Amino acid sequence: MRSSPVLPATTTAPAPPPAPTATTAFAPFARTVAVLSGTALLATAQLYGMIALLGSAAAGWHARPTSLTWLVSAFGFGYAAGFLLFGPLSDRFGRRRVMVAGVAATAVTTALVAASPGPDAALILRALQGLTIGAFPPVAMAYVAERVEPRRRLVTVTAMTTGFLSAAVLGQLAAQGLAATLGWRAFFLVGAVAFGAAALLLRWALLPDGPSTGASPAAAYRAMLPLLWTPGLRLLYLAVPTVLGSFVAIYTGLQLTGTTGLLGLRASALPVIVAIPFLTPVLARVPGPARVGLALALSAAGVALIGLLHPGTLLLGALLIAVTAGTAVAAPGLIDTIGSRAGAARGPAISLFTALLFVGASLGPQLAGALTGSGLAALALVLAGLLAVAALLVLASAAGTGRGTRR
Repeated sequence: MRSSPVLPATTTAPAPPPAPTATTAFAPFARTVAVLSGTALLATAQLYGMIALLGSAAAGWHARPTSLTWLVSAFGFGYAAGFLLFGPLSDRFGRRRVMVAGVAATAVTTALVAASPGPDAALILRALQGLTIGAFPPVAMAYVAERVEPRRRLVTVTAMTTGFLSAAVLGQLAAQGLAATLGWRAFFLVGAVAFGAAALLLRWALLPDGPSTGASPAAAYRAMLPLLWTPGLRLLYLAVPTVLGSFVAIYTGLQLTGTTGLLGLRASALPVIVAIPFLTPVLARVPGPARVGLALALSAAGVALIGLLHPGTLLLGALLIAVTAGTAVAAPGLIDTIGSRAGAARGPAISLFTALLFVGASLGPQLAGALTGSGLAALALVLAGLLAVAALLVLASAAGTGRGTRR
């Protein structure tokens, strides 16, 4: 199975799927895939939606838009922490219980963001919002691996992947539309209601939790840090933050520089985002490191040309599609490669990957805020350099393993 640039495959190491018995059945397919993919879309839309709200929120609070980029970053840091925290906890307390509790808590934290009296309170609440919804993605993937019928798991993961990927575009479009008609707080009010409904639907759609595995969350946490220094993985981990960080940074830069036609530019990336998960079987024929390196090089070329050419709307849209395609191919390729090299430590290794991915996403807005004072060119060229270095790191990691395997 493959995954998306905003979601790992299984971020914990779930117990083997239970064999069906008279008392244990696989999850109902239609309602499971519908509720999980819908919640996936809601979850990550809260990260990207804030990018489109920087200007209107700044106007409401009489602040500078660049100072509010921390509201994107705070959510990303909280989200990353949630991935690390809740995956192992769900081994002990149950998948459905952790998902329902996390999504229900997110309904509350999202409503509190809408009620924020100022940027300082919003910063704390955005971090808390990211932390609570971080309970959903890793646990949902573990649930799919355990409770969905094997022949339907790939379809389920593809549907969830499409939800997470589409949020990159649909979250910004929804936020921009709601801000224009009802004010920026409406995005979070609508989101709070949607999360409340999602919690009820998850409780209805998912199978009840079985007995606790007795797994120790502390053991999973202790297994993560040494992986940063593991040969064959350390260069890959150095490359990870650039993947989503560059994607978030370029869209933040477009917002901060007042680029015209943002609605169309955001929407133009949607077809490629939806298409990439379905092209995964074809893309998987290319060895993992080569696939990731080429994808990062494509993103690097796209942002470099944005910086060098100062393109008009039509060409800018085409270049953003290239950046989006590179991002959508690179992240699952890294999951594939890291997971295969980690062996028995696959679960902790993927958890660490996800945390670093969202650390990058959290730093991207700060880079955009620092470099867009005189336009988009400086940001685009710096991002191109970072992506090029990341591509070289991935290719060097393949040489370092001394094997020309697919992964």
